[in-house]
Amino acid sequence: MLKSILKRILAMIPVMLGVTLLVFVILNMAPGDAATNMLGDYAEEAELEALRDELGLNDPLLVQWGRYVWNIVAHGDFGTSYRTGQSVTTSIFERYPTTLLVAGLGVVFTALLGISLGIISAVKQYSIWDNLATVIGMVGVSMPSFFVGLVLIILFCQVLGILPASGYKHWYNYIMPIMTISFGSMASQMRMTRSSMLEVMRQDYVRTARAKGQSEKKVVLHHQLKNAMINIITVIGTQAAILLGGSIIVEQIFGIPGVGNLMMTSINFRDYPMVRGCVLLMALTFSVVNLLVDLIYAAVDPRIRSQFTGKKKRKERTGKAV
Repeated sequence: MLKSILKRILAMIPVMLGVTLLVFVILNMAPGDAATNMLGDYAEEAELEALRDELGLNDPLLVQWGRYVWNIVAHGDFGTSYRTGQSVTTSIFERYPTTLLVAGLGVVFTALLGISLGIISAVKQYSIWDNLATVIGMVGVSMPSFFVGLVLIILFCQVLGILPASGYKHWYNYIMPIMTISFGSMASQMRMTRSSMLEVMRQDYVRTARAKGQSEKKVVLHHQLKNAMINIITVIGTQAAILLGGSIIVEQIFGIPGVGNLMMTSINFRDYPMVRGCVLLMALTFSVVNLLVDLIYAAVDPRIRSQFTGKKKRKERTGKAV
């Protein structure tokens, strides 16, 4: 198990290198000039060229990329913001906890509500509850998150007047952002849970458990849900990555000072070091989430766990035979 984890961690290194190179290429192709944004439209060409030389923007793209990677590996330096003059690392990690809080609460809300509705929909198939959950799922999948956010602002702020439209210092400031970011993901989670539960429901071991007189609660939770968890966990991991990326839109709508808001501001200002740092952090978070999902697979499913233990036992038997 530990060897497999180390392999996955080492596999993240080329992924991160590829992400940084891709970001360099995209930013190099994007219209606009960082030097012009910093000095203004009326700056003289000599001043612009001097600033480009100082920032290294006139160097070849691969030279800029190599210098950036070397500064990260050798010094842990992600650069300095063109807009604020502050360290990119400091600026990002001041906002990263807020983004993790919004995305993390969104994952919890998505998992709890989506799995619960999926179970009810599967157990009460073709009932009014199943039809209602299906409608909620279709609406959630069809509506983009920015539209959900605007609808919630109109409803809770203008019509009912019970929640503020922006802010982040109080717990109630996160109610609408979490509902916005997780509504579509909750619908996808509900639909996957329902289909997985219905598939497992037709298996022989479920009918055997009922024939033995086990309670319906135990049959549903122990036999059906437990065996449907692989597909459910897969969707949770995928939705976690989507929610982290969706935090960019939610932070813009509700004025939350997170990494997503910082990245959008940096893109508009052509603050290349800050954009690279934000994208690299997002990519690293996605990779860590995928690793955690694989570990949860092994913890939930004995068949996957036996792949690791089985290899170890085979090696031990081979060593004894020799």
